[in-house]
Amino acid sequence: MAASNAPLAERVRPAALEDFIGQEHLVAPGKVLESIVRGGKAHSIIFWGPPGVGKTTLAQIIAQSLNMPFFTLSAIDSGVKDVRAVIEMARKAGHALLFIDEIHRFNKAQQDSLLGAVEKGIITLIGATTENPSFEVIGALLSRCQVYVLKPLNEEHLMALVKQAMVKDEWLAAQLINITEWEALMQLSGGDARRLLNLLELVASSLPDKDKAITNEIVQDIVQKKMALYDKTGEQHYDIISAFIKSLRGSDPNAAVYYLARMIEGGEDPKFIARRMVILASEDIGNANPNALLLATSCFQVVEMIGYPECRIILSQTATYLASSPKSNAAYMAINNAQALVARTGDLPVPLHIRNAPTGLMKKLDYGKGYQYAHDFEGNFAEQEFMPDAVAGTKLYDPADNASEAKQREYLRKCWKEKYGY
Repeated sequence: MAASNAPLAERVRPAALEDFIGQEHLVAPGKVLESIVRGGKAHSIIFWGPPGVGKTTLAQIIAQSLNMPFFTLSAIDSGVKDVRAVIEMARKAGHALLFIDEIHRFNKAQQDSLLGAVEKGIITLIGATTENPSFEVIGALLSRCQVYVLKPLNEEHLMALVKQAMVKDEWLAAQLINITEWEALMQLSGGDARRLLNLLELVASSLPDKDKAITNEIVQDIVQKKMALYDKTGEQHYDIISAFIKSLRGSDPNAAVYYLARMIEGGEDPKFIARRMVILASEDIGNANPNALLLATSCFQVVEMIGYPECRIILSQTATYLASSPKSNAAYMAINNAQALVARTGDLPVPLHIRNAPTGLMKKLDYGKGYQYAHDFEGNFAEQEFMPDAVAGTKLYDPADNASEAKQREYLRKCWKEKYGY
């Protein structure tokens, strides 16, 4: 095995932009990060991108190029106390660079604790996140940072990383390995450079002395025997969440809670799980059970407040409820149909009788003329056309066949008679 206890991905981590592979839109000569490294002055940054594309590496390269103290925190195991300790050390030093990995895992209070130091220039912050910072980073902090989006690595990048490692790492270079087939390595890495390099090390250390050729079959065999069942940053992350969502959609609470347990045991971000259930509650259950969206939204809020281990109970309650609810994608299909109609027909004029008329001129132009206020009529309904003339009478929402939406269909049929075919 390797002489160092550090994983291969850590041993061959680039220390300079010249050795960095990928993210050319940020690191090529004249691009923003190259300018920062060359100029020796950084602003606060949020790196947003999928796992294993270089967020941590770029932060470390920037840190090495600046003449200032450098601190690192992981949002997984750091709290407000740790942040305040770093700020105090930075204040004594005059200025410092702070890198926070997985900053999306910081709650509002933890992020708030950074604000003053970042605003006053005591801290230059570099945060890394796999989640959309618009949702996961508080607005006040986000406004003080420049967000740079890191792109997924392509196959050419990944192969270059492997070849670089086979030259750069002393132990790996001594193995005299020949990669004759790449497909399994590429597929199992899921585009994650860290996962790819550590997978390469696993395979290389498992090869018999007499055979140093890496083939698809050898990779698959070694992986099946030795790799973990769940990796929250790799291929299993996507496979398990897919199985979880399909189990919820397929009304199987047993399978749903099983895959939920797989994710919990694997250390998956509970907010990621809860967010996906919020989407499913609307996309796959919708008006068949409107309470599903309310419960899923509450679940996300509670998970954000309490975290593991207690939030596993709330996740289980919500998952089993969603799986056991009647299903309908009618609302989802309605917005798909509506967007397709808008794409085909463009910006059609709004009928005059339902336009707003806040000025005298607009009233003279008949804005709002002839509008019938529903509450002035029996049953709080007045039959009138709301769609633009060119698409009048188009049905976009078709209630599904379940008890809740059957009531909607009955009401719409009573109102509109035969107009929409309800």
